[in-house]
Amino acid sequence: MKVIKAKSAGFCFGVKRAVDTVYEQVKENQNLPIYTYGPIIHNEEVVKDLEQKGVIVLRSEEELDTLERGTVIIRSHGVAKDVYDRLESKKIQIVDATCPFVKKIHNIVQKHSEVGENIIIIGNPEHPEVQGIKGWAGDHVEVFQTKEEAENYSCEQGKKICIVAQTTFNYNKFKELVEILEKKSYDVSVLNTICNATKERQTEAQSIAETVDAMIVIGDKHSSNTQKLFEICRKACNNTYYIQTLGDLDLNQLGSVETVGITAGASTPNNIIEEVQNNVRINF
Repeated sequence: MKVIKAKSAGFCFGVKRAVDTVYEQVKENQNLPIYTYGPIIHNEEVVKDLEQKGVIVLRSEEELDTLERGTVIIRSHGVAKDVYDRLESKKIQIVDATCPFVKKIHNIVQKHSEVGENIIIIGNPEHPEVQGIKGWAGDHVEVFQTKEEAENYSCEQGKKICIVAQTTFNYNKFKELVEILEKKSYDVSVLNTICNATKERQTEAQSIAETVDAMIVIGDKHSSNTQKLFEICRKACNNTYYIQTLGDLDLNQLGSVETVGITAGASTPNNIIEEVQNNVRINF
């Protein structure tokens, strides 16, 4: 059996930076409690390991409001402006591990909203990154991810519109929704804020999936970019499997195939990818 692993599989720059930041804080801060606001990344294995080292995950604003001391690390997905305001008012130390590419979007939407523009965020409204961006975009902001939502969108004529995207959104889908909005003849400025690493990962995954008998996509079930990879690979290869760890993979399903492709989301640790890759090679 031939196994082809995507070169782009695994931690992206922003995720690696965020995870490294937490481990550094664990080393340096022995006396004060360390918290992350939400899981630092979308990967259960990493979050479990950090919890074993004493890092506490805050999962709600109510939990945030109970803090009296310690260090709060802002997750890689970023958070709304009011979270910073709350922490600063309580004089809680903040360590900002927001991905720089996400931080750039916060600055964009804040700047454009302050001059009176409407903001459109193309992405999943339930995703923490999008919720964080929305929290910097003022009162005139909408989020959508479907053709129907784009077609139904309307605002007053003469109003400027700034369009941004969730960093892990599917690039082709983003283009499609932007084209629908541009046909409405609004005064639109489009800022493609999809991360280059996301585009490269999606393009490489599709290219591999088109040439193999089976495709394995590794990543946390909550990971948006892994879900997008799975969708892209499944379109190109019917035998596509979405797993979090080796334990989720039924090796019997690969028994009759000659070539297997492997890719992984931006929040998947390298040791998990290598474990899957080595076991597939050993067993076949």
